Amino acid sequence: MSPARITRSRAARVTVFNHKGGVGKTTLTVNLATTLAEMGRRVLLVDSDPQCNLTSYLVDSDVVDDLLDNSDGPHGKTVWSALKPIHEAVGGVAAIPPIEPGVENLFLLPGDIRLSEFETDLAEFWSQCYQRKMRGFRGTTALSELINVVSKEHEIDYVFYDSGPNIGPLNRAILLDCDFFVVPVACDLFSLRALKTLGITLVDWISQWSNITALAPEEAYLLPGHPVFLGYIPEGFRVYGGIAREHSRFLASIEKEIHSQVVALLRDLDPELAPGRLRDFRLGEVKHFGALVPASQREGQPLYAVTAGSPAQREQARNAFASIARKIDARVQGGSP
Repeated sequence: MSPARITRSRAARVTVFNHKGGVGKTTLTVNLATTLAEMGRRVLLVDSDPQCNLTSYLVDSDVVDDLLDNSDGPHGKTVWSALKPIHEAVGGVAAIPPIEPGVENLFLLPGDIRLSEFETDLAEFWSQCYQRKMRGFRGTTALSELINVVSKEHEIDYVFYDSGPNIGPLNRAILLDCDFFVVPVACDLFSLRALKTLGITLVDWISQWSNITALAPEEAYLLPGHPVFLGYIPEGFRVYGGIAREHSRFLASIEKEIHSQVVALLRDLDPELAPGRLRDFRLGEVKHFGALVPASQREGQPLYAVTAGSPAQREQARNAFASIARKIDARVQGGSP
């Protein structure tokens, strides 16, 4: 496809992002996406983490092995398969069909360990963008182009990227492609410290891309470079020394750090990146649900649909994710619940 003819799909692109590991990003992403799908929204999950955690979560292991074993071939079906022609400089993004993991309205673009090779390319593409080279822009926007094609074909309402726990070139391209982002925060000191670099990193990426777009050739397809902060989610999936008992004492500290290290920095750059209409940036709270989490990952089901735990626990999980999903949906549509 000629870059001059690329048009962005209407789907709202979201990522649950925090560069710190162990904050439950994949679990949150699966449960929010599934809940939105059950609400009637058509949702595309994109496994953009080379560790393939999202794909392994939703797809049987033998199918995952087959996908990875054949991703280099002419009939490859992973995100790497689509981006491989860009990596090899032999053509444009290849079309791949999404997998339907068994939930109505839910679709998945499978991940691939070889995305780590494409991430290396992205560092070079970024430098080429500063040199106004079209190859740099085509490479930087290749994943976005793939999403455009799949989203239009399947009339997608939401795209959820599942990103890795780092601040590398791949996550940079993902955040700049997203319309919105959500920050999960574990209630521990490690997560509080990570927030201090999160806002700085995002502002740096957005600012750099703004400079690049000013240099871009007229025919280049560009990422929007304007990820709006929807809010944060304190959660307890990962336990450090009895977090469930100490959960409440972290909430005030998290609120303070989010406003000083994320909201304030984004608003200084552009007030619309953290809209003033959103007075409360806490989207909800996902407490530690014990046996539901490993069961969810083992069974490939949302927390509220697993066979483990008690009915009361599953109902609490359903209510927690339904509340957060409704808020995300309302805020994406321009409301401020």
